[in-house]
Amino acid sequence: QVQLVESGGGLVQAGGSLRLSCAASGSILRISVMGWYRQAPGKQRELVARITSGGFANYADSVKGRFTISRDNAVSTLSLQMNILKPEDTAVYYCNAVKVDYSGRLSEYWGQGTQVTVSS
Repeated sequence: QVQLVESGGGLVQAGGSLRLSCAASGSILRISVMGWYRQAPGKQRELVARITSGGFANYADSVKGRFTISRDNAVSTLSLQMNILKPEDTAVYYCNAVKVDYSGRLSEYWGQGTQVTVSS
């Protein structure tokens, strides 16, 4: 099992910045992709950004140029630097990890979520 704990959410004015962190613990060997997802009220959960163990990252079009995902494999943490925040970025943000076992089977894990609220 993998436990994911997010931190860093809060209330910020439009144009401001926040940094989210996710600490992974437990059986963390063979975690491949880690990412951030978000879910706004009444909407589906959507991918924000994800990063491979090798450092390759991709982003949702809506956050490109504003958000930066990073990963420190040595201490099993994932971060999301969010700049130029907009009210439409308001959502619960979830940390996600995908683990591949030796047989190639995938397991997916989620954090409990952290609220980000951007006021206009």
